[in-house]
Amino acid sequence: MPRVAVKSVADAGRKFPREFALLHQLGGSDKDVDSEALLKGATVYGDAAAVKSLVEGKDSIEFEQLAKAFAKKSQSGSVEGPEGNCLGWAARDDSGTLAPYKFSRRQLQPNDVMIKITHAGMCHSDLHTIKGDWGPAKYPVVPGHEIVGIVTDVGSAVKKFKTGDRAGVGVFVQSCRECGMCKAGEDIFCPKLVYTYNATQYDGSPAQGGYSTHVVVDETHSFTIPTNLDLAGVAPLLCAGITTFSPYKDHGLDKAGLKIGVVGLGGLGHMAVKFGVAFGCEVYVISRSKAKEAEAKAMGAKAIIPSADEAAMKEAAGTLNGIIDTVSAKHDVNALLALLAPRGRMVVVGLPPDMPTINHFAVVQRNLVYSGSSIGNLHTTQQMLDFCGEKGITADVEVIDMEYVNTAMERMKEGDVKFRFVIDINKSLAL
Repeated sequence: MPRVAVKSVADAGRKFPREFALLHQLGGSDKDVDSEALLKGATVYGDAAAVKSLVEGKDSIEFEQLAKAFAKKSQSGSVEGPEGNCLGWAARDDSGTLAPYKFSRRQLQPNDVMIKITHAGMCHSDLHTIKGDWGPAKYPVVPGHEIVGIVTDVGSAVKKFKTGDRAGVGVFVQSCRECGMCKAGEDIFCPKLVYTYNATQYDGSPAQGGYSTHVVVDETHSFTIPTNLDLAGVAPLLCAGITTFSPYKDHGLDKAGLKIGVVGLGGLGHMAVKFGVAFGCEVYVISRSKAKEAEAKAMGAKAIIPSADEAAMKEAAGTLNGIIDTVSAKHDVNALLALLAPRGRMVVVGLPPDMPTINHFAVVQRNLVYSGSSIGNLHTTQQMLDFCGEKGITADVEVIDMEYVNTAMERMKEGDVKFRFVIDINKSLAL
């Protein structure tokens, strides 16, 4: 495919962050770009006719001309909220309705990276937070903790990234780096942990999430993203991915040949299946019926164990070495424990509304382990992303525009998505 040289890219990340990010998102670099990829991208993100005129028959183009061809009209005229340098969509009250909102990200500090967000995954916790289901939210709140994009600026002391690199941000953006938990690499248990949104940062400013144009974060809390992976498919890895990868690693379930059950085949469950298969495990999906068996097998699962079929559950009893339970609805935990072989492990990552009653006799009699798992620390998250790059793993996603986000929230509530919504930020938001 023909490539054209791109000139005058120096400092473009600061002057034209969205367009600079698009250059790299579409497979280009600070030196050149594939003209066919550029033309294809222009049909979605810019003025296709202007881009065609710019590159047709050319060996080189000026970046500023390219930026103008991809420029998008600002939405700031219709935005409610204070003046600021970042545009997002925020919920103002427990109706959970999201609408444009302008706010300010902090100025770049020596250890900070500025990431122009290209895609933001939608998580069920986003829905619960904006609705106030988990307690009063810090309205207005911009949700989103599955964030990927392109680095457009770096602080003076940053060593991990350079402009043009792919980067991601997950569930938390600050930890003290000084307490015993942080020093042990268990930063997710830091008493001063700051979540990506609906929280207060160390400087007193509200932490706002990824349904926005850009984010500024310390390089230690940013992740490098393998270049071979689709950015939209990577976004959910920053929550759904790490939430299901960690149980395999923390509980020794990542050994080839182990028989693993995955309860549920939704946003979390489909990632648990993909990881289990990639580790060489024999994976079974535990679902109420066999309706999703074709989908499960397409991901590499051996079969579905139908939990509503008493005979099937009896036949599978005592056969599994581990179970990863991703279901957030009320369900019979003891029936699942019966599927475990002696010394088997069941790890819960879903959050059902009611506390389950555990048959302690069954657990003690067969030396079972029943435990929980919450996301993953910084080291494990990067390990997971690198593993996904090696194995070519991404989430199965439905990519949407920001204007569709309220409808997507309703569909997500009803389980009407396969398997994760991802917002195309560069298509939807511009300053």
